[in-house]
Amino acid sequence: MSLIQVCILGSFSFALYKALVLLLRRPYGIDLDGPNRGNWLTGNISSLFEGGVDYCVHIAEKYGGAVRLHGPLGEVVYVSDPRALYHMVVKDQHIFEEPNTFILTNKLIFGEGLISTVGEQHRRQRKLLNPVFSTSNMRRLLCVLHPISDRLTSILASKLPTDGSHKEIDVLPWLSRCALDGVCQCILGYPSNTLSTAENDPYAEALRKIGPLIGKLMKLRPFAMLIMQRCSPYWTRKVLDLITVPWLPTQFMADVREMRHIVETMDSFSREAFFEKKAATEAKETSDPTDTACRDSDSMMSMMDIMLKANAVSSNTERLTDAELLGQMNVMVFAGLDTTTSALARCIYLLAQHSGAQARLRSEIRDATETLENDGDMSSAELPYDVLMSLPFLDGVVKETLRLYPSLPVMSRITSKTTVLPLQFSTRSRSGGYTSAVTIPEGAYTIISILAANRHQGVWGADANEWRPERWLSSHLAAPSQAQEAKFSLDGGDVTSTSPIPGAKDSVRFPGVYSNMMTFLGGGRSCIGFKFAEMELKQVLATLVLRLHFSLPTERNALGHVKEIQWKLKAFHIPVVKPPAGDGMTPQVPLNVRLVNKDDFIW
Repeated sequence: MSLIQVCILGSFSFALYKALVLLLRRPYGIDLDGPNRGNWLTGNISSLFEGGVDYCVHIAEKYGGAVRLHGPLGEVVYVSDPRALYHMVVKDQHIFEEPNTFILTNKLIFGEGLISTVGEQHRRQRKLLNPVFSTSNMRRLLCVLHPISDRLTSILASKLPTDGSHKEIDVLPWLSRCALDGVCQCILGYPSNTLSTAENDPYAEALRKIGPLIGKLMKLRPFAMLIMQRCSPYWTRKVLDLITVPWLPTQFMADVREMRHIVETMDSFSREAFFEKKAATEAKETSDPTDTACRDSDSMMSMMDIMLKANAVSSNTERLTDAELLGQMNVMVFAGLDTTTSALARCIYLLAQHSGAQARLRSEIRDATETLENDGDMSSAELPYDVLMSLPFLDGVVKETLRLYPSLPVMSRITSKTTVLPLQFSTRSRSGGYTSAVTIPEGAYTIISILAANRHQGVWGADANEWRPERWLSSHLAAPSQAQEAKFSLDGGDVTSTSPIPGAKDSVRFPGVYSNMMTFLGGGRSCIGFKFAEMELKQVLATLVLRLHFSLPTERNALGHVKEIQWKLKAFHIPVVKPPAGDGMTPQVPLNVRLVNKDDFIW
């Protein structure tokens, strides 16, 4: 029997086995209410993405902070209750683990980075990486972002009429190029310069494509996990060679081939860059990473430089291998690209919708710039780190956008043993009553609904679904420190303040590492780079809004239709133009853009 016949027979046998499991499986009988089961085979879990943001929030508001859904492998618990999330991501995170499909496929794509490791290995990696994102290092890296955001603004301004009239521009590809240049320069020390070049180099092009492809190939994850668990690296590559042959003509297989090419391109470039940096680090003593002076960006230390230096002085038991360091590079670049692009696009879109908020933000940035120029502290519009991060309304715009529209709307977990999950707010049970705790059996899947948690009206108030940057202003000076944010008052930790803090009501708050919201999760699996993400968002917004004015499209096409932007919920939020003015599929954010005039500062 040939290798091809063996693989075909094996795939058919596996599919038959899974079909029998689905037909014969017994439901868990989780005592929670929820929407109708939906499709007999796939359940109703796909409705989370088909229904978008509104559906994700609606089912939590209707049924409570723990909802029973149905997936292909049985019942799934959809969680947005603050106490339940505290147990899932902090207190009992060892029980609520990331599924093997997530860990192993991430390892296949990115290597042994933070999102591909668990247990002691993950702890060692976080211990080394935490100092990399210190405030002193962020202050240095801001100097790298200054010329990139200036370049983006100048390019967009050069495309506009000089008479003050507007021009429709799809800002999404330009925001993506800006984010790509930022992560490449800050994380790798690699000047990708995609804003300035007509075509991306192979590495930059691979980074640009990988996010959408991961979303397209989500259904392939269980099969990839099965191959990695059952096959040696040699046979894993053989199977990969077989399924990526060019004579398989379907679009799905074309996407698989493209993904393999992208992963190989990323791996080749990352290895070359890594070993060059490592050799340079070992050959000479680099400058002190805590130095805060801004120098030429090409001579600045990147995160990889800082990480290599920290690893070199670590003890043998804590030191990371080359494979682990390489994995961190890949993960940080990927995590910082699509999520930042999505958040930037959403911020600009919301400011285009709310002209008053845009004018208020522009006025705040101008005032800060003029103050520094009058004091002789700066000769351009580049705000220093401490000033940029402390602008109240800019802070409100970024936080409110990240709260309402987190780049990753949901995250999955699987229970390692049967456990009882306590709830802060009683939720509807299967019988029609209410319960304050739910028993979740071993092996059951749970979904952390970041979207629903960030819009929980019991914690955020009746206006939780509204975009109101002003909600953060009253608490700006009273905001808790990061150490306080790490505590969670449900188990006795309380943070007192002289004024209300958004996301904290009657000593109840969510266990997120960032401003009481779940956008960057919490606990040992939280996003380690949220400080860099926040800084990059603020720097790009401050630079763009000071010189450019954004508004929604107004021009009608030949059929009289005006472009209306719709955000589809996939792995990330994907902006498209709704039919009939658009195809509803191509990612784009067309906006009217013009140069700023004096009236644009009045709010």
